Amino acid sequence: MRATRPSRDSAAPQLAALAGLFADETRAACLLALLDGRAWTAGELARCAGVAASTASEHLGKLVAGGLLTEERQGRHRYVRLADDRVAQLVEDLAAHAAPRVERPRTLRASSAGSAMARGRTCYDHLAGRLGIAITDALTRRALLRQDTGFALTDAGLRWFDESGIRLERAGRRPLARGCLDWTERRPHLAGAAGAALCRHVLDAGWCVRIGSERAVKVTDTGARALTDLLGIDAAALP
Repeated sequence: MRATRPSRDSAAPQLAALAGLFADETRAACLLALLDGRAWTAGELARCAGVAASTASEHLGKLVAGGLLTEERQGRHRYVRLADDRVAQLVEDLAAHAAPRVERPRTLRASSAGSAMARGRTCYDHLAGRLGIAITDALTRRALLRQDTGFALTDAGLRWFDESGIRLERAGRRPLARGCLDWTERRPHLAGAAGAALCRHVLDAGWCVRIGSERAVKVTDTGARALTDLLGIDAAALP
């Protein structure tokens, strides 16, 4: 009797195709750069990845066709961004699990940029680095956020957002809170709708400002006072 050959999972070709999109250093560099949540031109991404504009354009075309990026045109400029927050989460998770090697920076500029990113940065649309961890820990200490059974805002946490004037988008498929593994701190920080609302608020209110051309952010004096008042974070602990 002929042995029955196990059938291949129908999702296998799609999974292989998706993995193939990440399996190129230039495309990976573009995806990581786009984690700042903004739209970039092909030329900007080419400079970031250290390749020719024509090479970057070819790779971006593959990422758009694969559904990881969306594009729009304004005049002669072509802009691309991550397709949605699910793609951002996938890139974040893969970056965290990739466990990048710790290498000595070759220049003072590279050392300064790396230190700034570790202190505080945007991770697509939420805060990461030591700043993101400090805020996440403060929310948890005050019983506004639970981490014992996954990330979840408590009833007190929902009230805190309303009373603090931080607009929280509660409709749609996106979870209110989820943990995102921080690739520098190796601990989860707050993502989801709540993480996005906090990030948007601190930038709009001038509590944090972007620095340099990377995703790095720093806390302003106004922001340090506000975060101390709202969450009891020691100003000295804020990066």
